[in-house]
Amino acid sequence: MKSLHDLHRPLGATGLQVSPLGLGTVKLGRDQGVKYPQGFSIPDDFTARQLLGLARELGINLIDTAPAYGRSEERLGPLLRGQRDDWVIVSKVGEEFELGESRFDFSPAHARRSLERSLRHLETDRIDLLLVHSNGDDLAILRDSGVYETLAEFKREGKIRAFGLSGKTVEGGLLALEHGDCAMVTYNLAARGERPVLDYAAAHGKGLLVKKALASGHACLGTGIDPVRASFELIFAHPGVTSAIVGTIDPLHLAHNVAVAAETLRSPG
Repeated sequence: MKSLHDLHRPLGATGLQVSPLGLGTVKLGRDQGVKYPQGFSIPDDFTARQLLGLARELGINLIDTAPAYGRSEERLGPLLRGQRDDWVIVSKVGEEFELGESRFDFSPAHARRSLERSLRHLETDRIDLLLVHSNGDDLAILRDSGVYETLAEFKREGKIRAFGLSGKTVEGGLLALEHGDCAMVTYNLAARGERPVLDYAAAHGKGLLVKKALASGHACLGTGIDPVRASFELIFAHPGVTSAIVGTIDPLHLAHNVAVAAETLRSPG
């Protein structure tokens, strides 16, 4: 079975070592307001625990969650009990999902309440990487809300190891990397507009996570072309990419993603 155990890489200058694929967990906690081509059922605890076990077995150590992912964080706490040091946990502040709708609050006070709740739900004393969950107004959030300075305080307090932005604009991604540790950007076969953020990360040794790596399941190409392979060949060809987040809850898809990523990263050239 192909795995990613020997392919872990540094997340910028944070001191964290992460797998080139991370497991996104929105589907563990929320089935409303998600943009996937097919419906799905939130897995029960037994199924979720098996999925997390398979991810570990395949060499994935990066797990991505958020308060906006419904019950994802509060489920992950018990599911990962006794395994905390095996995982690099990414969570977020700024977005809440309530009664089927997103609500945003980028105030320092909300960020602190959100972090304390995440620590409690995840049953841990630190979040490895905490990102601002942007509503798309990246520059205003970073410049005017005070949330980025608050995340820097959390880092000094030892409550988080690193911080950054899950943004939607090139300008936001660049500013986030200039003053923080990591950016999460959309980059896939159908959306390459944020490539300058990848370039900056490569040039300055910053962490860079790719979201929607498979275009939220929409990656579609010509007959006979594996969209996963084509997607990973694009993404991992760029030296700025640290890891790509994939949100599958299908064990076969997860194993296929890992096998293709491993082949892509090990292939010459």
